[in-house]
Amino acid sequence: MSPPQEQLGAPHQDKHYDVIIVGGGPAGLSAALLLGRCRRKVLVCDDGKPRNAVSHASHGVFTRDGTRPAELLRLGREQLVPYGVAVWDVRVAEARCTDRGFEVVLEEGPRLRCRRLLLATGVVDELPKVEGIEPLYGRSVFHCPYCDGWEMREQPLAAYGRGHDGVELALGLKTWTNDIILFTDGGRSLSREEQELLRHEGVRWRHERILRVEGSDGRLERVVLASGESIPRRALFFHTQPRQRSPLASNLGCAFTRRGAVKTRKLEDTGIPGLYVAGDASRDVQFVIVAAAEGAKAALAINKSLRIEDCVGPNPSRESPFSVPEPTEVPESARD
Repeated sequence: MSPPQEQLGAPHQDKHYDVIIVGGGPAGLSAALLLGRCRRKVLVCDDGKPRNAVSHASHGVFTRDGTRPAELLRLGREQLVPYGVAVWDVRVAEARCTDRGFEVVLEEGPRLRCRRLLLATGVVDELPKVEGIEPLYGRSVFHCPYCDGWEMREQPLAAYGRGHDGVELALGLKTWTNDIILFTDGGRSLSREEQELLRHEGVRWRHERILRVEGSDGRLERVVLASGESIPRRALFFHTQPRQRSPLASNLGCAFTRRGAVKTRKLEDTGIPGLYVAGDASRDVQFVIVAAAEGAKAALAINKSLRIEDCVGPNPSRESPFSVPEPTEVPESARD
């Protein structure tokens, strides 16, 4: 997974950076590319645990549909080399604000300093607590229909979820097949309105607890209920609430939405001066291509803020198209 050592840079020897990016996925690498082209001194720290590690292909990625996730990351790192961006395979254990930016503590290595900090640490998907599901994850058990629904089109599918989110998932799968069963795995009973909606759309549902799922060679074959009844299915899509992969945003004082995402503004700033969050950790549309776009937007804001900070003359007025958004507000001139 890691590129040759000469491509990684030498962060042990250089402890001061314009920008440190925590996370080397699509958001982090996209930001690093743009900042490198802006001649910024950038270090990317990555722990090598991407969210889509079990996936066999990335879908919905412009010009790269179907590319293996590891190959996308390899290409992303490779394209940083001409711009002098350092990439180091290491976990960031701690980060704190200082009067000059941030101090970043690596799990194995020195304390580093940077003027701006971008967290692109992503989230972790919580697999349903169902026996037999883990070996199937990424092959016939998925969390995103937009990423994997096409490959399972016209197949008998299972939707796993509780409450309104489970109903929405089941109805969403109608895009790819008409043979859908919603499994609530002992969750609350569906409301009359939800039942009528599912019935109208031809979606069946089962409330019983799931005993296990069974399959072979990564392919789901059946869902076995606690009663012993076995229901043939070819794939399962689940909805559970993902969690933040890293505690850094919380430890630095970021605000969160009720669903656990970091609250950010148009250009990914958090309201904490110099701190930005991009990618799955901060948004509800969690696609590879969206994360890459958010990384680029964060890089734009970061570069502007550094340029203004380094300006020896008067800073442009807020009305100027060359002004930079303040930590608590994004001016209209900087918005999409």
